[in-house]
Amino acid sequence: MTLYAIGDIHGHLDQLKQQHDRIAADQARHGAATVVHIGDLVDRGPDSRGVIDYLMAGQQSGADWVVLKGNHDRMFALYLTALDAHDDGLRRDLSWLHPRLGGAATLASYGVQNPGDRPLEPVFQDALAAVPQAHRDWLAALPTAHHSGDVIFAHAGIRPGIPLAEQVETDLVWIREPFLSDPRDHGALIVHGHTAIDAPTHYGNRLNLDSGAAYGGPLSAVVIDEDGVFHLTDKGRIRLSPQAD
Repeated sequence: MTLYAIGDIHGHLDQLKQQHDRIAADQARHGAATVVHIGDLVDRGPDSRGVIDYLMAGQQSGADWVVLKGNHDRMFALYLTALDAHDDGLRRDLSWLHPRLGGAATLASYGVQNPGDRPLEPVFQDALAAVPQAHRDWLAALPTAHHSGDVIFAHAGIRPGIPLAEQVETDLVWIREPFLSDPRDHGALIVHGHTAIDAPTHYGNRLNLDSGAAYGGPLSAVVIDEDGVFHLTDKGRIRLSPQAD
């Protein structure tokens, strides 16, 4: 079993292409395998539209890519359904266009003018006109988990003690606690993002890939095979050994 995974992208198309180049170089030495994108494709970064175009084009060309839904992807898709739509995982006092969330940067990548500085209704109407229906349909259809062998991929993690088939979408895209502090064996290695840290880290029962691209950090990619978990770098594979949380 060999699997590749890429962490939270947040609109950084240049970094996404760089990670795919690293994966291609590794595959040239070790053989082709599925690439899983852990979600949060959009928001905060400069080219969310470009990220979606790139991933859609790759899948349409037959690339063995899995793209999971993150909470930011769900907020974007939900925003396009109704002006007053609100994600169940988001605090009631925040909206997707709040500066903390980064939705305005996503709309700007689609050509919506000054989306963070104009009345909400005109921005919403401009967004409906700017975002292609194909993008909306693709975002809405993104899976929330991917299970392969003894590895489960989910954007935020899982609700501990609940079988994968019974997990709810809001947990899969939003959860932090009690997942992050739970030391139990989940029956599979849980590969996730959502909670930004400095570098991809293996905690034994879970592997966090969110190295903070949304906040100026790097985007990270790993490979998981029968020999273990490895961070992909310009110098090749670097082993990630389990460590205490």
